Parts: sequence; structure tokens; C-alpha cells
Amino acid sequence: MTRVAIIAAMPGELKPLVRGWPSSTRGNIHFWAQRNEEEEWIAACAGAGQPAATRAFAAIEDGGPIDLVISYGWAGALTANLSAGSAHNVAGVYDARTGERFNCDAHSGSQWLVTSPIVADFAEKRRLASAYKAALVDMEAAAIARLALMRGIPFYALKGISDGFTDNLPDFNRFIRSDGQFDLTAMVLFSILRPWYWPSLVRMGENSRKASQSLRDTLLDFLDAQGDLEERHGNPNLKP
Repeated sequence: MTRVAIIAAMPGELKPLVRGWPSSTRGNIHFWAQRNEEEEWIAACAGAGQPAATRAFAAIEDGGPIDLVISYGWAGALTANLSAGSAHNVAGVYDARTGERFNCDAHSGSQWLVTSPIVADFAEKRRLASAYKAALVDMEAAAIARLALMRGIPFYALKGISDGFTDNLPDFNRFIRSDGQFDLTAMVLFSILRPWYWPSLVRMGENSRKASQSLRDTLLDFLDAQGDLEERHGNPNLKP
């Protein structure tokens, strides 16, 4: 049986894709799965950051070897040319901590992604764009790329733009706990007394929902380009 892993950080990133899939939890790790006699598709999220992505990968691997892995979810734009709400099949990933570079096994565009250990604000986005000539930033993909390389399995990265290059947002790093979980209550309490953030937070919420739907559609397009894999595994929930 072919096992395909789809690893994100937050449940909202996966919501349109896994709607109707059987789900389960183990600690702070959420799982969704679909399978037939030939293929098993497993989506998981364990929180933000490379350690959380590593935990999600390991949890899926507990059920058997992974044959293909996709880093999936929201990212920030490092250029004004990428519109919020859009999704992209990236060419490869840089690790901002180590300088490592990982190529994706197949892609439809030329954009590169850089994985940062922090949520990047505008100043950090400018620095990363200049240093890596990348178009997107996330917090997880490099960990998944490294694990895929170590195991010799295909790696892909599909990312949706949740925040634009110049968006004025709070420092989200203060709301991410050591286990990678996002403290929504703390963020809401912080933002209530800072109304200047409200418009950008509303836009980010809308753009994140659009990005999640765009991610689902981009994955389906990717499967079509790879030979109608979604039809071979017979999962009606993955059809448009």
C-alpha cells in the first residue's frame, strides 16, 4: 500500500481538503485519513515550527513507511507579486537556520520558500527576501524536506498565502507556545485593546480561508498533472 503524508501546522489549513475524512487525535497531533486497497492518504498537524512538523511526520510514520510527503499550509508572502489567498506549488525550500537548500521533486512554478524559526514581520520578510531570493516564508517545510531526503522519498510543498508582504499584523510569536500550539485566547485578548490591528486581522482571516480552499484546488491540479492519482485512489472527497 502506498502511504501519502500531508503535513500542516494548523487544522484550518487542512479543513477544505479533509472535510468528511475520518479523524482522530493523539496528544496535540490531529489526524485525518482516507484509504482503499492500494493507497492511504494521511493528513496531520501538530502545531507551528519545525519540531512540531517533525512530530507530525514521526506520528504518521508510526503507522508504517511513508512513500510520499507534502508540506501543506499557510505561508507569508515575501513579495508584493503574490496575492493573499493564492496557493503555490513551490520549487524548493531553504532553511533559514542552517542555510540548507532542498529541491521539491516536481513543481509548476519558480517560487522558492524559506522556512524561518519565527513568524516573520515586515522587516524580517524584507531580510529573508533579500537573503534567499525566495517568494514565500513558512515555519515547517524545511523539517519535512530534510526527513524526506533522509528517507529517499519524494517531497513536495504546497503553500497558500495567508498574509501579504506589507500587512501590519501583531507579533504572533508571543502567542505560539513551546509545543507549537497557537494560543488563540491570548491573541484575542491582546488584540481587543489594539484596534489598529483589527482591519489587518480580519483580512488575514478571510485570506487564510481563501488560501485553504486554493490549497485544496492546487493539490487536485497537482494530482491531475501526476496522472489522475486522485481517481486511482478512489477518494470522492478529493474531487473538485
